Parts: sequence; C-alpha cells; structure tokens
Amino acid sequence: MIEKNIKDQPPVDYQALVDAVLDDASNYRGHGDVSNYLPALAQVNPNKLGIALATGDGNVYVAGDADEPFSMQSISTIFSLSLALGHVGGALWNHVGREPAGAPFNALVQLEEEKGKPRNPLINSGALVVCDQLIGRDSADEAVEEILDFLRERSGDDSVGIDENVVMSESKAGSLNRSLAHFIAAWGNLNNPVEDVLSVWFRQCAIRMSCRQLARAGLYLAFDGMDPVSKAEVCLPSRSRRINALMLTSGHYDNSGDFAFRIGLPGKSGSGGGILATIPGIGAVAVWSPGLNAARTSLAGAVALEKLVERTGWSVFV
Repeated sequence: MIEKNIKDQPPVDYQALVDAVLDDASNYRGHGDVSNYLPALAQVNPNKLGIALATGDGNVYVAGDADEPFSMQSISTIFSLSLALGHVGGALWNHVGREPAGAPFNALVQLEEEKGKPRNPLINSGALVVCDQLIGRDSADEAVEEILDFLRERSGDDSVGIDENVVMSESKAGSLNRSLAHFIAAWGNLNNPVEDVLSVWFRQCAIRMSCRQLARAGLYLAFDGMDPVSKAEVCLPSRSRRINALMLTSGHYDNSGDFAFRIGLPGKSGSGGGILATIPGIGAVAVWSPGLNAARTSLAGAVALEKLVERTGWSVFV
C-alpha cells in the first residue's frame, strides 16, 4: 500500500497541495470539448475546475470549483457496482466480464461477438447489466433510491440529488443505449424490462455531486471497503480491491492504459468532466473540469491528477 511508503516522510500540508495542483492545472481550463451528446451537458461552462481530497481522518481539502455540483455520468457505476455486488456477490460475473474493452465505450460489435456479455461493468453495456442486477426483484424506482441513499450516506450530505433536465436529455438521446440494452436482452442477459433498466441508468447518470461530496463518498474504496471515519464496513475488502482493479484497467474507456501510465491510481471518469481516483491507505480525490479529451476523460482533470502524483509520489506501483 502507498501508506507503507510514506511513514518516514514529513507530514503533507494537504490544503497547500490541492491549491498548488489547482494552480498547476489552471492553464488547461477550457481546453478540450465539452460533452455535446446531451444538451444539458453542452451548456456547462468549460472553464470550471475543481479538486477535492478526502483523507482517512475525515477532512476534505478543496480548491477551485470543488463545491459546485456536476453530472456524475458513468462515475456513478462505481457505486451501483458496490451495491450490486452486495446483492448478488460473485454471481454478477456470470453476466459481465472483467477485462478491458479495447473498444469504444458503447461498441455494439464487441457485444455481438461476445454474445451479449459485456466485457466489463464500467462500459455502458456493462453498466446496464449492473443496473439490471441491482434492480433484482425490486422496482427501478427502488434501485434508484438505493443508489441515492448510498451516496447521501457515504458523502454525509442529504442534498445529493438528480438533475431532471439531464434525465430528459439522457432519454431523448438514448437510442444507442437502448440498442445496447435490447441487444443484451436478446441474448437473455437482462432479467428486467429494457425500459426499467434504462430508467435506472439514465437517472443514475444524472445524479449531481460536487468534488467535495464525491471524494468523501469514494473514501471507503481507499480503505479496503471500510469507511475510515464511521468505521462502517461498506463492502468486503476483497470486493473493494476488485473494484479498484477494474477502475485501474477499465475506468477511462480507451484512455485507461494511458491514465494508468501517467497517473498510476485507480480512477473512473465521466462525460460530465468528473474523475474519482483512490489513493489506497490515504484517501480519495475528485476533480472536475468539463472539457474532455478524445477519449472522453476530463483534460484539465487528468492534468490535475498527474500533477498531484508528481508532487507526492503517490502511485499503486510504488
């Protein structure tokens, strides 16, 4: 663990660190392309940039636009995956794989070749399977409430909610996701009606959280599934490690290898411009900047994380 490698190092001034990282990345504000497949996302100010670092003692250090909520998009899958594994355990892997996709996040060809079993849970088709498993025998509405309750508890903030404008945009622009879901269903890999599964996915993606809330919510993944503040076991240690492994290998679609190469931390990006990364034994960091690179990862956000690890030496490969 990273924690073992920093015992003899002087204490870190975390507030000075996040301030410096924000300054490092500020030249990249407004660079990249704001996600335009959803009208609600296309209207976001591209110059926004925020960072939050939550540490194991419960403190959260923020800089920039860290308290402005943004659309989580597929970052939300990390949390629904945690819940789904709690529901069905290892049986989830009968329905979705654990390998990097090596293809676009919404590829139909790969899904056809692999007979309706998505390559991993962090691409769109895999996230749909996770939603289906999370619904189980309950309703789509109950599954969404479970995700919301989970995020509110983990972040310690009941204000976490859903942006209904984004939900409507997701549904109107959801033809490809509908195609993926129908394709999975055609191979018998969905237990619930397609529109119920999509209802969970669209609303899950439309959850709004700030960097501060997101970093605090993801803290359990940096501590083997245990919330270091409340001491609650959020998920089994083995599941936490596996989620982190998936984040490292598949958390950024076609950009996952480059992210691991440059940053060396488990992470998950979303097309709303957010990235959640875990620093095992230390904490969780969330960054947000809406301009995306060609692989749909926040450009300034990735730079900020790269500067963070340059300044600290944090890496799972140490």
